[in-house]
Amino acid sequence: MQLRFDIAIIGGGAAGTLAALQCLRRADRAMRIALFEPAPRLGEGVAYATDRPEHLLNVPTGRMSAWPDRPHDFLDWIASHAGHPGVAREALAHAYAPRREYARYLRERLQQAREASPATLEPVRARVDALHRESDGWTLRWAGGEAHARQVLVAVGNAARPLPARGARSLPAPRLVDAWDYAGVAAIAPDAEVCIVGTGLSMVDAVLTLAASGHRARIHLLSRHGLLPLAHDTGHQVDEAFDPDALHPLGTRARLRRLRRQVREAAARGLPWQAVMERLRPHVQALWRSLPAREQRRFLRHAVRHWDIHRHRIAPSVQAVLEDLAASGRLRVHRARLDMAVSGQRCVQLTAHGRDRRSLALDVDHVVNATGVEMRVQAMRNPLLEQLLGDGHAAPGAHGIGLASDADGRLLDARGRAQDDLRVIGSLRIGEAWESIAVPELRVQAEVVARAWLGRGG
Repeated sequence: MQLRFDIAIIGGGAAGTLAALQCLRRADRAMRIALFEPAPRLGEGVAYATDRPEHLLNVPTGRMSAWPDRPHDFLDWIASHAGHPGVAREALAHAYAPRREYARYLRERLQQAREASPATLEPVRARVDALHRESDGWTLRWAGGEAHARQVLVAVGNAARPLPARGARSLPAPRLVDAWDYAGVAAIAPDAEVCIVGTGLSMVDAVLTLAASGHRARIHLLSRHGLLPLAHDTGHQVDEAFDPDALHPLGTRARLRRLRRQVREAAARGLPWQAVMERLRPHVQALWRSLPAREQRRFLRHAVRHWDIHRHRIAPSVQAVLEDLAASGRLRVHRARLDMAVSGQRCVQLTAHGRDRRSLALDVDHVVNATGVEMRVQAMRNPLLEQLLGDGHAAPGAHGIGLASDADGRLLDARGRAQDDLRVIGSLRIGEAWESIAVPELRVQAEVVARAWLGRGG
């Protein structure tokens, strides 16, 4: 007998769990909601699957609530749990909790929502690999089963980029370790020389784990730009004098010039550059959407990495670890593009070249792939996404990034038609929304979907 659901959520990481919370909260009648996730624990995905205590949230505790209308909920949860005796609430709000704690928080809130809702949430431990349109909804198929749902939300989360080098596919484990393989990084021997390819947030996780595991040898960081994430300001200030709406008529270059000028003006008033970014933060989606396609392409070609290090910041304590390792000479940054990776009997031989065409050769014991999130949907190697594209139920997003959707998350089919009963949230919306992977955006997207399908409720 085929399983039948009112709503099916595909993906049980943070995005899917936030959507399940909203659906349970807004349901005003008995109904069946399925949450498909192959991993054993909900609420994790890539970001929160780590059990490592050194992996901290990149957003202060006070801003990580699961609920848009309850901004202090995560702070309340942290404050109510053991481990913070005598810590002032304001200090907790500005602290950076371990990411594993956030996964616990999501699971606890999910259980509470299940108990309070007239709807039934049924976790299904399966990876959905096909969706087929029916007259009254969708048939979902996976290895060994199928189900029917009237409405489907795709929240499959992030996919890792492959190591961009000739010979990378032939590197054996554990010579090649993925940065998201937290146990694999922790297993690297203390005296092993390591090259981490990529200098974004995944690199930070890998370096922190190596440091916490007593690693003593050199760590090479390799990326085309050689730019590392920057830290949050300890004062958590906001430049209220800055009007982000003034950026809307401007192109990419003019916007960047205006932001630099605003940073100088803020500095003259005693504010750090982070205060300008904090003021800009809630306006990023609108600013992205206001750019013509050619200006969006200009941003992606010339400005995206500089944007990333200023926008996706790390905790000050984390930056201190990186600075200490660099000062000791154990952490070395190379600005170059990786060309080739060859595994020998005793090491991995890497060759790269910089912008000046000078070659770089490194012999290391392990290579860590920290190149980050794959944004091109055709390269994600996801059977479900490939099937949706192949059958015309979906189309690539702007500039080939993610899937095409409208501002409410309705998936656009190959003819550009919005499908109210097939929606998407999370990283697959980057092409349309740009800012679409952090909890402050995910919780709003989840609320929009639940409200569209279930009414205001709550």
